[in-house]
Amino acid sequence: MEIEYSSHFTMAYERLSLRVQRFAEKKELIFKDNPFDLRLKTHKLHGKLKSFYSFSINSKIRIVFKFINREKVVFLDVGDHNIYR
Repeated sequence: MEIEYSSHFTMAYERLSLRVQRFAEKKELIFKDNPFDLRLKTHKLHGKLKSFYSFSINSKIRIVFKFINREKVVFLDVGDHNIYR
C-alpha cells in the first residue's frame, strides 16, 4: 500500500508527542500490509466525512485517510476526536 501524506497531516503529526509518533509508525506498518487489520479498528466515516476512513493509533488518536485507488491512500489528518469536526 502506497501512502501519501497531506501537508495538513504532516503538520498535525509533528505536533504529536514522540511516543505517539513511534506508536503511529508501528500502526502504519500494519496498515501498509492490511488497511483493515482488526488491530487498527478501521472504519468508514459518516456525515460530512462520508468519503473518508479512519483507523486508531491508540485509544485517543486517529488517522483520517482516503483511498485514491486499491494501492494508494492519502493520510489527511491525525489527532483526537476533534479531527472529525
